[in-house]
Amino acid sequence: MTIEEQVVDKLKSRGEHIAFAESCTGGMCCARLVGVSSASSVLDMSFVTYANDAKIKLIGVDENTIIKYGVVSEQVAAQMAEGVSRTADAQVGVGVTGIAGPTGDTPDKPVGMVCFGFYTDGEVKTFTKYFGNIGRNNVRRKSCDFVYETLNSIL
Repeated sequence: MTIEEQVVDKLKSRGEHIAFAESCTGGMCCARLVGVSSASSVLDMSFVTYANDAKIKLIGVDENTIIKYGVVSEQVAAQMAEGVSRTADAQVGVGVTGIAGPTGDTPDKPVGMVCFGFYTDGEVKTFTKYFGNIGRNNVRRKSCDFVYETLNSIL
């Protein structure tokens, strides 16, 4: 059984739905879930919120949080996770925001830095991973791997 199938099974057994708010992964996490034949029983909608305005308008990220902490931050990832859960009326929300590269880095936020938010059981857990400058699509893949490993452990 794949990790995506395990996550779907856990969501089904809990009677819960999931929604993703993805930036640097561009829908890849949601696409992996949709690869499971019974995904429709746990997924109604998800969002690719690549632009800051999309994060603000569609899932309720506070513009001031983006200004204060930067769009690649655990604070924004947390608001993405909680916001997408609320917007999609889902019990589980996942937010992913990062710098896949090869550009967009700063001295404090290098290529390969990705922040994650997971909203479950009314609480948000956040993480930051540094995958390194391993190539844009490798950062995206490793980010999705981390999402599913985390979901599998917290559900």
